[in-house]
Amino acid sequence: MRVLLVEDDDGVAAALVEALGANGHEPGRVGRGADALTAHRDFDLLLLDLGLPDEDGLEVLRKIRRMADVPIVVLTARGDERTIVRALRLGADDYLVKPVRLAELLARMDAVRRRSAHAAPGDRVVRTGDVEIDLDARRVLVGGREVALTTKEFEVLAVLATRPGTAVSRQQLMDEVWGDAYLAVSRTLDVHLTALRAKLDRPGVVTTIRGFGYRLATGE
Repeated sequence: MRVLLVEDDDGVAAALVEALGANGHEPGRVGRGADALTAHRDFDLLLLDLGLPDEDGLEVLRKIRRMADVPIVVLTARGDERTIVRALRLGADDYLVKPVRLAELLARMDAVRRRSAHAAPGDRVVRTGDVEIDLDARRVLVGGREVALTTKEFEVLAVLATRPGTAVSRQQLMDEVWGDAYLAVSRTLDVHLTALRAKLDRPGVVTTIRGFGYRLATGE
């Protein structure tokens, strides 16, 4: 398996690259988040440190998830609950706190890769009524007609579309679209949702759950 290690510590990186190679993997390594944003395309799995010199690893994770479904295992010294929850909500497939035992790391990598390989094909197009959301092409059709959404409007809809029929909290929406629910302005979400609903022009497709968040309707 081709594994990209995103790690700025040369000593840690050298040890991991050697261990991965000795266990049959083809490791590569970058030390900056900016490099990971381009290099990830050539690998089957990423091991992502969060303490990077140019950009926080959570932001790198968010950006990669907007472009690709490559499996990502966070490997970091940060073990606080809030960071773990944020990483998983932003799309990390697993989360390991350093120092980690090599055998466990290898087993977790294999498990994540197996889950990715067996993911059901064709689940990147979500339909509800006559609304069709193509998550990969970033297109939305309503009644067969393409609707032009802004980047943020589509991202809000995409968060809901990846969990059709499931309640998604306002905090989670802001976390995934704007990067940090504690910094995003709540009113910004309201503005984008109002515009999104107007463009879809289908009452009931995005419903409000009072005091919690929103849900994308399922079915015809």
